[in-house]
Amino acid sequence: MRSGLRERMPHPAPSRTLRPLEAEYRPRQPTDVLGAIRYQQRGAHDPTQTTADGVVWRAVRSPEGIATIAIRPGLRTVRAAAWGAGAAWALDQLPRLCGSDDDPEGFDASRHPLIDEVHRRRPDLRIGATDLVFDALASSVFEQKVTGLQAFGAWRWIVTHYGEPAPGPTPKPMYATPAEWRMIPSWAWHRAGLEPPQSRTVVAAARRRASIERAAAEATTGDDRDRVLTSLPGVGVWTSAETRIRAFGDPDAVSFGDYHVAHQVGYALTGSRVDDDGMRELLEPWRGHRQRVIRLIGASGVVEPRRGPRLHPEDHRNR
Repeated sequence: MRSGLRERMPHPAPSRTLRPLEAEYRPRQPTDVLGAIRYQQRGAHDPTQTTADGVVWRAVRSPEGIATIAIRPGLRTVRAAAWGAGAAWALDQLPRLCGSDDDPEGFDASRHPLIDEVHRRRPDLRIGATDLVFDALASSVFEQKVTGLQAFGAWRWIVTHYGEPAPGPTPKPMYATPAEWRMIPSWAWHRAGLEPPQSRTVVAAARRRASIERAAAEATTGDDRDRVLTSLPGVGVWTSAETRIRAFGDPDAVSFGDYHVAHQVGYALTGSRVDDDGMRELLEPWRGHRQRVIRLIGASGVVEPRRGPRLHPEDHRNR
């Protein structure tokens, strides 16, 4: 049994009664559970995750089947209920989703006054993990080289039309990710607004799903996981890093090639924009915790003033 996770309380009734399995998780140290879990949400209308009345609802395609998990964070106790074939898996995985395996031991925030100040103010910041490698990879591919608005809209359309309805009393219709990404027709990707390079990458990765998930899970370092993930056509260092962050809660992953991250890091730490090389140099003293530094910068409230008009998304569906 995972440390801090109390024994599940199964009900003898079959799943058709919609009676859940229940569990409580007590973090060993103060943890921003909401922050750790909300990072996984892909836009305000993500069909796989939503928050209602202080409860986070997630629809997941676990290795044991579809599950819905409802999570209510408390001051010292996280309470959860889960429905569906994957309910037991979802409850067992809950501590990692909340950031239980993210250990800031050895992190030296004092190297920069801003990081030091935010770390003192936010010692509860943790990086959560879903352990759902393919879902993390697919959602990252959706977000390649487009605006968040475009990516989240495409994700919502595909998951809603080709995913599986979530079990349980969800606060709105929710869906787990598709079981057969390879069976989604080409016109559907176009209708969703996803570009052909991204859809081809998802479909090609789906053909190797089992081997990729196994190899990535067995890898012991970020570099090893990078080699596994970037062996897929269409998956580069940015997509690999995003996958590692979401699926494994990698505290050192850096999304090099991101349109915004390097500028944000540079402005927060030096007052000026930097490129990927500059960001690599700035973050090097924190190797092992570079994603943690990026999260702390995000929590700092320090934002570079806008210098021009916003980037407007392009719609290629009628071209």
